Amino acid sequence: MYVSNCRNHRVTKWVEGAKQAIVVAGGQGQENGLTQLYDPQGVVVDQLNTVYVADQGNNRIMRWLKGATHESVIVGGNRRGEQANQLN
Repeated sequence: MYVSNCRNHRVTKWVEGAKQAIVVAGGQGQENGLTQLYDPQGVVVDQLNTVYVADQGNNRIMRWLKGATHESVIVGGNRRGEQANQLN
């Protein structure tokens, strides 16, 4: 199970029977770097274990490939707004 942990600015993976989660995205503080998230609000994982995160505080959608050391911005990330390259 994957959990979008908003106030800890990370996404974690919980394996059945585990007593501790594995951080799969973020967890490096509240900012906008490629290893950071700011109030993540949602998470989706596809068949290839690619993690997609709605990074609300940074107005962007991030993609974290399995085994990657940093994320990539796939939508938004250009401040909050109404332009075609922005999210709000």
